[in-house]
Amino acid sequence: MARGKLRIYLGAAPGVGKTYAMLSEAHRRVERGTDCVVGYVEHHDRPRTEVMLHGLEQVPRMRLEHRGAAFGEMDVDAVLRRAPAVALVDELAHTNVPGSRNAKRWQDVEELLAAGIDVVSTVNIQHLESLGDVVESITGVRQRETVPDEVVRRADQIELVDMSPQALRRRMAHGNIYQPDKVDAALSNYFRPGNLTALRELALLWVADRVDEYLNAYRSEHRVSRIWGSRERIVVGLTGGPEGRTLIRRAARLAEKGAGGEVLAVYISRSDGLTSASPKELAVQRTLVEDLGGTFHHVVGDDIPASLLDFARGVNATQIVLGSSRRKAWQYVFGPGVGATVARESGPDLDVHIVTHEAVAKGRGLPVARGGRLGRARIVSGWLVGLAGPAIFAVLLNTVDLGLANDMLLFLAVTVAAALLGGLLPALASAAFGSLLLNYFYTPPLHRLTVADPKNIVAIAIFFGVGMSVASVVDLAARRTHQAARLRAESEILSFLAGNVLRGETGLEELLERVRETFAMESAALLERAGDVEPWTCAGRAGFGPPLRRPEDADVDMPVGDHMALALTGRVLPAEDRRVLAAFAAQAAVALDRRRLQEEADQAKELAEGNRIRTALLAAVSHDLRTPLAGIKAAVSSLRSEDVAWSEEDRAELLEGIEEGADRLDHLVGNLLDMSRLQTGTVTPLIREIDVDEVVPMALGGVPEHSVELDVPETLPMVAVDPGLLERSVANLVENAVKYSPPRHRVLVSASAIVDRVEVRVVDRGPGVPDEAKDRIFEPFQRYGDAPRGAGVGLGLAVARGFAEAMGGSLNAEDTPGGGLTMVLSLRAAGTRPEPLPVGESGTEQERQAS
Repeated sequence: MARGKLRIYLGAAPGVGKTYAMLSEAHRRVERGTDCVVGYVEHHDRPRTEVMLHGLEQVPRMRLEHRGAAFGEMDVDAVLRRAPAVALVDELAHTNVPGSRNAKRWQDVEELLAAGIDVVSTVNIQHLESLGDVVESITGVRQRETVPDEVVRRADQIELVDMSPQALRRRMAHGNIYQPDKVDAALSNYFRPGNLTALRELALLWVADRVDEYLNAYRSEHRVSRIWGSRERIVVGLTGGPEGRTLIRRAARLAEKGAGGEVLAVYISRSDGLTSASPKELAVQRTLVEDLGGTFHHVVGDDIPASLLDFARGVNATQIVLGSSRRKAWQYVFGPGVGATVARESGPDLDVHIVTHEAVAKGRGLPVARGGRLGRARIVSGWLVGLAGPAIFAVLLNTVDLGLANDMLLFLAVTVAAALLGGLLPALASAAFGSLLLNYFYTPPLHRLTVADPKNIVAIAIFFGVGMSVASVVDLAARRTHQAARLRAESEILSFLAGNVLRGETGLEELLERVRETFAMESAALLERAGDVEPWTCAGRAGFGPPLRRPEDADVDMPVGDHMALALTGRVLPAEDRRVLAAFAAQAAVALDRRRLQEEADQAKELAEGNRIRTALLAAVSHDLRTPLAGIKAAVSSLRSEDVAWSEEDRAELLEGIEEGADRLDHLVGNLLDMSRLQTGTVTPLIREIDVDEVVPMALGGVPEHSVELDVPETLPMVAVDPGLLERSVANLVENAVKYSPPRHRVLVSASAIVDRVEVRVVDRGPGVPDEAKDRIFEPFQRYGDAPRGAGVGLGLAVARGFAEAMGGSLNAEDTPGGGLTMVLSLRAAGTRPEPLPVGESGTEQERQAS
């Protein structure tokens, strides 16, 4: 059975009239006697569309239950049993309700087509799978229902249903698309004029591309070699010279004269990588042609006129724009030139424009790639051997008669040596010079440039031919060796870049340094800008070259997208190096994006940590502030009550409870304020030199008497600290130790000097803390073990560590010999420079950031 044909009505947005056009086509076919049924059409309560369904046979829908609701889907089996000639299936990208025959409606359509049924369907441009990201960037809405592009491309007919944005918005405002309650929201969001214009352009361009594909397929199928001027395509032939900008602008003006004109700039390089083009100038011309709406193409070909004509015919171009030759008059003895050859062989269907410019007949003036594949030393040695060798042999052989055959073999050995050392040109010179010497000195008649014996002519010719052959082989081998070495180096570099992409190891500055070293440049910089008219800024650089304000100021610049470029200073790179440089540039852009994403992730992490702390703070404060407040209020209410006669002892006890509650509130609020200062980074210690024994005793005022044993010698060196922060840190440590110490076990507070630091130790005999929890107890809102809620919000140790690190010290937890926990507060002795502590000594990186 022959496969059915698919016709699709493509629209730029809902409401342009796709379904209406499909139903109109169905009525026309029914009037012609075609068996046509409605497989599935959704009129969306639009009266005019609903009227169009009258008079058409509709296949009943299949009812499906999903999440307590009933849905209607196309009954594929019913349509197949009905077997019409044409079936109407609306909304090709629709996702079927779970339980349907297929997951997607386009899969239902594929079954109908396979059964020989022609299908007429509809789809919007935003539902094409390849355009999902583009549509989302335009409208801000991600399309969940998509259809593969290939399904639409395979359609036998695609008809564009077009409507201007203004007309579509009027249709929306009149209530012909959505219900009145949804009109205002749609007009101010999805149906904005800019959105509709962009979607319309997408639809027009997509259909135009499909028309081009159909045209190219037809020309290929029917072997049409002639150019069809369906639209103006102007090919600009670039040489990398300064005239390229003039040619591009001239071609752009030609394209503007015709509707839908297109400019394609092409540069043709040799397959061996040799080029006389300026890479910097080519990059500027690439940017210019892209700014003018054209495209840049790089083609490899040894025969430049033939490659240019093949490219032009391949893209169905109508015109070629070339510049007048920059060759001088005497250089035309080597051939007519590219322009004349292209004009002669272009044929009647391809117009060739030769544009004059300022560099006409002034010489190429471009850097010519000179053969350095064998190295300068080898080439010089080849010339010396090739010219001096025959002369030396001629002098020596005049004194010894070895015969013509032996003489020729000796001269041939010199020619082969010149070829092995210097390549083609020294060997040719040696062969020519040796042939003249052989003819003049050793072939009769002697001392004349004539040859009497024809056999000697053959011998000299063979001698010259062997010399040229050996030289050609050596030159070809050197060229292939050079290419192999270069390709191996490129593969190593690309492998290195690919590994970095996968592992994400190299930062931007390290990568730029690698670029600078690889290409032997003075400096490398990655420049970027926010928009086309915004100034360039340097995102990263390596080397010691002058600062760059624009990519054009560099010796080499490689564009990366529209607003980024990799700029190098030091020398001009050959074109064959730009392939690897482009890979480096792309990796540099990836490294910059990775660095910025990491910075954003770090900021998000800090915000998340702040949110976590705030959430924990609210949860903790909700109870821990309420408890002392409730006690104070109860005591005050009791004292103010006139119904009870309180004794002096009772009144004293109630007042003591009020005082204790107020002290708890004061301590709690103080810790909260301190933690807030640490979180916001506003803690600025006022460092001065002071004795430890002056500060530590003042920190014991908040704990019961006889609960602490103090051992702080007066002979300790002075410390460089903020006395207020030190007092607060020690107070929190002592309070925490007393809280967890068993009854009748006093807390020991001692101090000692170790090298250039002073350690304050707070030792308790409590339950201790396991090693895996020693760092965690310094995090905010952490209570170890089964500490009750009234024991505080868990900020004391976090504040103590934060203050210690702010003063250049550290706070760590150790096990107490015999059981318990020892807090070690390490302070910087006076007269020593502050040194950053490793992460292992001052807590985790997360705690350092939190403090």
